[in-house]
Amino acid sequence: MDLGHLAREVASSLSGGQRKLLELARALMGSPRMILLDEPSAGVNPTLARKLAEHIQMIQERLGITFLLIAHDMDVIERLCDTVIVMTSGQVLVEGTPSEVFANVDVQQAYLGSQYR
Repeated sequence: MDLGHLAREVASSLSGGQRKLLELARALMGSPRMILLDEPSAGVNPTLARKLAEHIQMIQERLGITFLLIAHDMDVIERLCDTVIVMTSGQVLVEGTPSEVFANVDVQQAYLGSQYR
């Protein structure tokens, strides 16, 4: 996770992004088959968000671990997700690939705004 240089630091002294990397490392210690992440890039600077995404991709590819993401960051969704499910009021609005979901008019109106139209 590229945190070796911080090995002697207490977790509370780490930045938000570094803490997310640490939590991901901790999750891996249990040899999971699936990891659930809620807003993994929230509150993280863009550089560390990219690094976190790179680590998630590497873990998926090398270890075959499945990730379930809850996210509103379209860049993260597009980069990391094979299948996207958009929900509204507890119901599935649409399911598909990121490009299919981003092209859906209902999703655009409800969540994405004019930049995706």
